[in-house]
Parts: sequence; structure tokens; C-alpha cells
Amino acid sequence: MKAFFSFAVIFLIYSTVESKESPPKVQVYGHNPGKYGAPNTLICHVSGFHPPDISIQLMKNGMEIPNAKQTDLAFEKGWKFHLTKSVDFTPQEEDKFTCRVRHLTKETEYMWDPDM
Repeated sequence: MKAFFSFAVIFLIYSTVESKESPPKVQVYGHNPGKYGAPNTLICHVSGFHPPDISIQLMKNGMEIPNAKQTDLAFEKGWKFHLTKSVDFTPQEEDKFTCRVRHLTKETEYMWDPDM
């Protein structure tokens, strides 16, 4: 009976946490300071989201950039998750680089600012 009660309490706590949605915090940046014509790495770090139903795409002028690498999904305190996706790129002044994030049913694009 004690084991059943313990399981029931854990299940209720997890169900309460599971039911709360947290939108992702998104950061888009370069590994090095932005410089047109110089090789760099485009990074999109997504954190603080729940549930873990998420996808990340790195985009150049509206098209997905191939060969991007993604970390494994990891979790933080409070059952919130984080994930990072990156790809090598060489920015040109006329190019627009974004990170497209879909969490549950909401999709948002975040623009890379070269800070030049």
C-alpha cells in the first residue's frame, strides 16, 4: 500500500508539471563576431521550454541550411528542456539568416544580427 501511495504522489506531481506549457527562450548568434565574407558558425540555442515537442531549423534566405548539427535534448530544473543547433556559414551582406522554432503548434523565426 505504501509503494502504491508513493507512486500515486509522484504521478500527480509529474502530471501537474507535465501539464504546464513553457514557451522557448531563443538566442541566435555567431560563434565569432559577425564579419561579412568570413567563415563562422551560426548557433541557435533554445531553452526553458516544456513540453519537449520542438523542432529547430537554421535558415538562409528562407531555405533550410543543410548539414546542421543538433545536440541531444537535455533537461534543466523544473522539467524544462534545452537544445542547440549549429551550422558553419559564411555570411554575405545580402543574406538573411534566421532560426525557425516550432514549439507545439506555434512557429516563430528569430533573426541573426551580425552586430557589425
